[in-house]
Amino acid sequence: MAEYQTVAKLDEIPDGGMRQFIAHGEPVGVYRVGDRVYVISDICTHEETFLTEGEFEPEELEVECPLHGSRFNVESGDVRILPAIKPVATYEVKIEDGLVLIGPRNER
Repeated sequence: MAEYQTVAKLDEIPDGGMRQFIAHGEPVGVYRVGDRVYVISDICTHEETFLTEGEFEPEELEVECPLHGSRFNVESGDVRILPAIKPVATYEVKIEDGLVLIGPRNER
């Protein structure tokens, strides 16, 4: 059975916002859009900076890297705008009793 780690209360993540947490020993970005929560690796695959220091567009489900403007889909991890070419990892996530639990990394 997959191991899930509790990282936060849902209300600690603003609707339309993001926060960085450590899950399974790695920095992850947790993105909230209403009752939906998405979790991706917080390290840009282009220049290894924290994506949560960039801009999040909840309507597009995209985060923009603060260094060079690469954009990633927070649901799939896919690159939407270069210069990054490699997607970021996504993680299983579930909400239980108002808590955000992060599961294993999804292998691509």
